[in-house]
Amino acid sequence: MQSFLPAIIALLILPAFSHAGDEAGRKESGDTSPGEVRVYKSSAGKPRQLELYFPPNHDPAKAKVPGLILFHGGGWSGGSLQQFRAASEYFASRGLVCATAEYRMLTKEESAALPAGESRKRVCITDAKSAIRWFKKNAGELGIDPARIITGGGSAGGHISALATLNPGLNDPSDPEGIDTSVVAYLWFNPAFSPDDMKDSEVDVLGFVTKDLPPAIAFFGTEDPWKKGWDTAYAEWRKAGCTSIDLQLAEGEKHSFFNRDPWQSVTLIAADRFLVGLGLLEGEPTRKGPATGEGLVKEAP
Repeated sequence: MQSFLPAIIALLILPAFSHAGDEAGRKESGDTSPGEVRVYKSSAGKPRQLELYFPPNHDPAKAKVPGLILFHGGGWSGGSLQQFRAASEYFASRGLVCATAEYRMLTKEESAALPAGESRKRVCITDAKSAIRWFKKNAGELGIDPARIITGGGSAGGHISALATLNPGLNDPSDPEGIDTSVVAYLWFNPAFSPDDMKDSEVDVLGFVTKDLPPAIAFFGTEDPWKKGWDTAYAEWRKAGCTSIDLQLAEGEKHSFFNRDPWQSVTLIAADRFLVGLGLLEGEPTRKGPATGEGLVKEAP
């Protein structure tokens, strides 16, 4: 019996070192396992991490594929990388190099100590800009095309991804020079644009509305209380002459509906087709839609 102990111990230890896509690395809840962890910067004395997911048989020396970087939600004060692991793994399986990134969030005490008119959301945006720049700077090592970067996120993460790419300010002076945060497309899962952002112009998306927004797909539940802020921004984009936003609605759904199936599958399939239409992916989505028939309603332009 003792002779089998080393093998048993090895089997118990092995999953901790297995590849991010391995079934052994999945949690009992069925969540996607973490990707390859990298530190993209330090802020407030702490390392800030992102997780990477690669296409099957990806060879960075030979391939330069589009990259996708997503930011989790959580009210600018919580949340985790877990939110977009499934999406990152899926889009990696479809041919993108994907990342999901964390960012600094102020404590209640830090937020209370801010100068009047300065939002706690600023530090989140600054770190998101650093993450996008890290992604571009390391394009050669990762096997991505830095001119074909897609970003997005859910709720607060959608807001952060928008301001990180549209606001020319809020830069970390330690970021590499000469690398911008421009992207070619957005995947926005009920992005949280708030009227309260008007109190701080640096975090207010309305201050950066232009006709030339890169193509974006946005998902909202019709019963989401955050949709009011989105509607205001969407109206401003349309008033400016912007026609690049594909708004798709889930009837009767509330905030963060996209986090769970059947709506997770529905939104990922729609986002997949959106990227195919832009030439950033090829072929048909490989994720199956729900047998129960849920679907999105496309908002008329």
